[in-house]
Amino acid sequence: MGLISGLFLGIVFGIGLMAGWKHMMQYRSTKRVAKAMDIKLLGSLNRDDLKKICGDNFPDWISFPAFEQVKWLNKQLSKLWPFVAEAAQAVVKESVEPLLEDYRPAGITSLKFNKFSLGTVPPKIEGIRVQSLKQGQITMDIDLRWCGDPSIILGVEALVASIPIQLKDLEVYTVIRVIFQLAEEIPCISAVVIALLSEPKPKIEYILKAVGGSLTALPGVSDMIDDTVQSIVTDMLQWPHRIVVPLGGIPVDISELELRPQGKLTVTVVKANDLKNMEMIGKSDPYAIVYVRPMFKVKTQVIDNNLNPVWNQTFDLIAEDKETQSLTLEVFDKDIGQDKRLGRVKLALNELEAETWKEMELRLLSSFDTLKVKDKNDRGSITIKVLYHELNKEEQLAALEEEKKIIEERKKLKEAGVIGSTMDALDGATSLVGSGVGLVGTGVGAGVGLVGTGLGAVGTGLSKAGRFMGRTITGQSSKRSGNTTPVSSVQENGGAKPL
Repeated sequence: MGLISGLFLGIVFGIGLMAGWKHMMQYRSTKRVAKAMDIKLLGSLNRDDLKKICGDNFPDWISFPAFEQVKWLNKQLSKLWPFVAEAAQAVVKESVEPLLEDYRPAGITSLKFNKFSLGTVPPKIEGIRVQSLKQGQITMDIDLRWCGDPSIILGVEALVASIPIQLKDLEVYTVIRVIFQLAEEIPCISAVVIALLSEPKPKIEYILKAVGGSLTALPGVSDMIDDTVQSIVTDMLQWPHRIVVPLGGIPVDISELELRPQGKLTVTVVKANDLKNMEMIGKSDPYAIVYVRPMFKVKTQVIDNNLNPVWNQTFDLIAEDKETQSLTLEVFDKDIGQDKRLGRVKLALNELEAETWKEMELRLLSSFDTLKVKDKNDRGSITIKVLYHELNKEEQLAALEEEKKIIEERKKLKEAGVIGSTMDALDGATSLVGSGVGLVGTGVGAGVGLVGTGLGAVGTGLSKAGRFMGRTITGQSSKRSGNTTPVSSVQENGGAKPL
C-alpha cells in the first residue's frame, strides 16, 4: 500500500507541477503580448495624445527627439546646487525685490522679502535642443523643471493690515532660450541673450500661506500677487522680451540682439455690454485697461453706475513681436479701496491684418486660466476697433528715441520719490483724460509728473536683473533702448498716452 500510494502521489505532484509550469508560461506569454501591444500603441501616439495622458508637464524630449537628455549635467548640477544656491540668494533677492516694487499693484503699499532661501532641491534639465537660426549665433533651448523647497516669506503691507506671507510648494516649468552671439576673438562669444519662450507658456505654481495671520485681512492679496508675478514674467523675461548680457572682450555692436518695436496698435475701446454687477446697492462703475505689455497700460474713463458703458476712447500701443504677443483688455469696477475685476480677454496680434481696421465684440472671462475659473456666469462683452501698422526703420528709431526720453523722466521722478509704482501713473493719468493737460513733452509741472509716473524704476530693476546674470545689461538698464515705446501724442477723442 505504501508503494502504491507513493506512486500515486508522485504522479499527481508531477502532473500538478507540469500544469503550473504551463499556466505560468501562458501567463508570461500573455503579458508579453499585452506589453508589445501597449508599446505599439504608445509608438503611434502624437504630441496631442501625450499631452492628454501626461498633462502639460511632460518633457519635450518625449515627443521631440531633437531635445537631448542631459543626465550627466543634472548630476553635476545636484552637486553644485548647495554652493550655487548660497551664492545666488543675495543676488536674486537684490534683483527681484525692486521688480516687485516696480510692478506693485494698487492697494499694496509695500511688497518686499522678509526671508529668501532657494532651498536644497536643484532644478532639473529635462532636455536641451541646440540649433542655429542665424549665422554667427548658436541657439540653445533648455527644458527646465523645478519643484523646489525654497523658504520665501513676503512682507505685504496695505493700508488696512501688514501680513507676512509664505510661498510654498513652488513649481516652475519653462523652456529657456539662450542665444550665443559668436565672435572671432577670445572668448569667442561676445554676448548672451536669455529669454523664456512664449510657447510652451512658462508655468509657475505656488501656494500662499499667511504667517501668523489670515489672507482675508488683505482682500484679494492672492490675486494681486499672482498678477504681479505674471506681469514681471510677461513684461521682462518672456519672448520677445529678453536679457542681453555682454561678455567682454573686444567691443562689438549688439544692438541687433536688443528688442525693437515692430508695429503700432491703434485701439478704440468702443463700449461694453451686460457687465456683471459687483455692487450691492446701485450698479458698477466700470473702466477698461488696455495693454500689450503690463508695464505700458492705458486706462479709459470711469463710467458711473452703468453696466453698458460707452467709452469711445482711442489709444496707441507698441508691439515688438506680432507672432507671440497679444492685446489684453480688462474691465474693472471702480471702488473704494481695491477695484474689482469684472472680466478680461486677450486678442492674439497674429489675428490682425496690417493696415486694416477690424471691429470685434469679445466675450469677457473671469480668468485666462480656465482651470481656475470658478464663476461660470456670463461676464458680458467688450467692443473694440483695432488697426495694426508695421513700423519702418525711421519710425522704429523715432520710437526708440521717444522712449528713452520718457523713461529717463520717469526714472528721475522715481528716484525723487514722487511716484511709487506703475499703477500710480495709471490712476493719475486717467484723472486727466479729456482735460487737455499734456502728458508728454511739457517738460515741467503736472504734465511731466504724469508722464513720469510708473516706469521710473524699470531701469533700476533691469540693471539689478542684469547683475543676477553676472554682468551689466546693455540696452536693458536705465537706457533700455530696445523696448516698448509709448506714442507721444494725446488722442483727439480723449485717449491717454500709454504709461
